[in-house]
Amino acid sequence: MLYELIIILLIGIDQLSKVWALKSLKEIESIPVVQNVFHLTYVENRGAAFGMLQNNQTIFIIVALAASIFGLYYLHTKKVNILGKTGIILIISGAIGNLIDRVRLGFVVDYFDFRFIWEYVFNIADVFVVVGTIMLCIYIIFFDEEKQVK
Repeated sequence: MLYELIIILLIGIDQLSKVWALKSLKEIESIPVVQNVFHLTYVENRGAAFGMLQNNQTIFIIVALAASIFGLYYLHTKKVNILGKTGIILIISGAIGNLIDRVRLGFVVDYFDFRFIWEYVFNIADVFVVVGTIMLCIYIIFFDEEKQVK
């Protein structure tokens, strides 16, 4: 039950930030925090990461649900260290956070705009998915006991 509570907390943080973006950024579109470096920019993303596969909401909903169900199953049935568990929890939280947007709004609310790095705008759920995936990959490569040579 602890995993589910952490996931709910992280989803809540993501959703609160998106409500703020909808209320505060939608009309003004962009607020420069550091001019030409980091802006808070309102974007309605109807695609996946980097705007790929625009307007394929059904695919994204199915993938998010499948990943979340598998992740929860894995958390409760497999022996995974804290790095792996944290990665899975972050991935599930991000997937569900963006899933809520897709079902409720028909798009995902994005707002972090690091202009000096790339042209893509993202949100907290995206950060959860990326950081969680990196952590899970490190776990699988270096710590997964099933992969270790005996």
